[in-house]
Amino acid sequence: MTAPFRYPRFFVTSPSPCPYLPGRQERKVFTELSGPHAGELNDALGRIGFRRSQGVAYRPSCAGCSACVSVRVVTDAFRANATQRKLLRRNQDLHVTACRPWATEEQFALLRRYLADRHPGGGMAGMDEDDYSDMIEHSPVNSVIVEYREPDVDGGPGRLVGACLTDRQADGLSMIYSFYDPTHADRPGLGNLIILDHILRARAAGLSYVYLGYWVKGSPKMAYKTRYRPMEMLTPMGWRQMPAENPTEADAPLRAVA
Repeated sequence: MTAPFRYPRFFVTSPSPCPYLPGRQERKVFTELSGPHAGELNDALGRIGFRRSQGVAYRPSCAGCSACVSVRVVTDAFRANATQRKLLRRNQDLHVTACRPWATEEQFALLRRYLADRHPGGGMAGMDEDDYSDMIEHSPVNSVIVEYREPDVDGGPGRLVGACLTDRQADGLSMIYSFYDPTHADRPGLGNLIILDHILRARAAGLSYVYLGYWVKGSPKMAYKTRYRPMEMLTPMGWRQMPAENPTEADAPLRAVA
């Protein structure tokens, strides 16, 4: 006899200031991811707009506001535009490796530089090494940390310039958190490169989507997520293709970083 399936219990956080839209309050609904079925639960919740943070799956549940919209890139249909193709060519010398989710001092130092430049005073600004280790290593699902390294003098993997904590779900890759060297004068656009590389990885693995989390219309912090078309957005009627805003540059097949 097998144990009966235990339905998850959901909880709601207290309201707090919204980090994306000034003057608004955010609230989240969440549940624990644990036990032998954590991966299956995470997959199911991911398809209805939840995100993972360590052993918790959450989604916005804000009173009177639905600005946060789950978005995902359709990998098979995606075609790189001219700017994205140039970015891939410029960084084709990088060594890209999917590693087990183990925190390192080098990763944490890169994260600190990223936060200081891009998100000073943000919610993660006070993160210490133990907090970072918890974020990377405490995963109840199939996770990796993808590292992006410049070649050393012998052509092998050298300095770390980017990283992304990534979950492998049944239908796609979920980019949990990415960070990179924001002041590298010779490699602008590393954040965009990491997304392009994940689209390649998902396509090569036969996965249909790359989940980018939440897009918030009117938030400059989230505008970059709409650069990867076709993109689907989660609506009350299910996943629907995001309407095109402007004509795009000529499309071309997407090629691997390295």
